[in-house]
Amino acid sequence: MFYGESLLWLVIDVGLLAFALVAFVLAALAREDAYRAADKKTKPFWLIILGLVVAVDLIMPWLFLQLAGLVATIVFMVDVRPALREVSGGGRRKGGSSSDGPYGPYNGRR
Repeated sequence: MFYGESLLWLVIDVGLLAFALVAFVLAALAREDAYRAADKKTKPFWLIILGLVVAVDLIMPWLFLQLAGLVATIVFMVDVRPALREVSGGGRRKGGSSSDGPYGPYNGRR
């Protein structure tokens, strides 16, 4: 294997590990009741899954297991996390409603 290829794999491995660690921390910080309110799996379920992903990325970086872990991490980040934020009241930083435009609320009148 060439030096450039091994460097590329190292960067990919570190990136996958960092992505999984971020997902694990976000899963740990969410409230338990938010998982139930969002009708997603339980908090322990996601902590175990994401913890296994982190362990696999750290201990035995096999491509097949890393890809399976990447899929689980992506599912958490694009499906579970937005649902948790929605039921927890997070997501909007400036306040207002979803019908607010750049100049205030939209009321449909001209």
